[in-house]
Amino acid sequence: MLRIALFLGTNIAILAVLSLTMSLFGIDGVLQDNGVDLDLKSLLFISAIIGFTGSFISLLISKWIAKRSMGVELINDGKNETERWLLNTLEKISLKSGIKTPEFGIFNSQQPNAFATGASKNNSLVALSTGLINHMNRDEIEAVIAHEVAHIKNGDMVTMTLIQGIINTFVIFFSRVIGHVVDRVIFKVQRGHGPAYYITSIIAQILLSILASIIVMWFSRKREYAADLYASKLVGSNKMISALKTLSKKSPQALPDQMAAFGISGRKDKSYKSLFSSHPSIESRIESILKNS
Repeated sequence: MLRIALFLGTNIAILAVLSLTMSLFGIDGVLQDNGVDLDLKSLLFISAIIGFTGSFISLLISKWIAKRSMGVELINDGKNETERWLLNTLEKISLKSGIKTPEFGIFNSQQPNAFATGASKNNSLVALSTGLINHMNRDEIEAVIAHEVAHIKNGDMVTMTLIQGIINTFVIFFSRVIGHVVDRVIFKVQRGHGPAYYITSIIAQILLSILASIIVMWFSRKREYAADLYASKLVGSNKMISALKTLSKKSPQALPDQMAAFGISGRKDKSYKSLFSSHPSIESRIESILKNS
């Protein structure tokens, strides 16, 4: 699910810009409407605007960013038999899933990888790496395509948008509340806000964002299980399991941290870092398929 990392990374960047813009234009002044009082309702309203705006902008431009950041070459007709087979397979699986056939593309990477992205089920993109096409047999590639189509069919991007918007809202809200309390209680600022408010709010927002990412990654892992099961129903559990086993034999592509959740295979870390992993282990994914097939 390569798309989630692009989505999250873009969302964080947009969120930071919107937060800065709100501050520069004095919208944070709502906190000072009643002198030393904190207008919680207005603060929550503004937090929701910032949080959801960032999420929905990220969703709308997710496909555009994915194409350019991954260097995706769109395949429309197929220059050779392999490309034509890939297009036909995607069309067949999409038809079976009841969605419009997504755009299809290939990006250059020696490691097996794939992603799907887009603002809606009928405006999406599925892309495979050259490494995946070269290292997997056709049954396994079919399973990977089905897995990515499953993410589109299940509406994971829209769901992630709503979850991220809610989380953004509360991260912004509570970071401002914490900053306000520190400013008033510890530094005894009576009117307006002193430096402590801004410094504390920034630190609190960073820490709360880290904690919130655990929730987002937990949900991402759940969506991976669901996509595996849906793909298994479309093409057969044996093909999906075979694809996962092949992935487990290959070293995952060394993607930048902000794109780590995009890989179809996740990190094999069983420490606390697994809390921040977008994917369950290959073993647990295979176990889930066997249990539910």
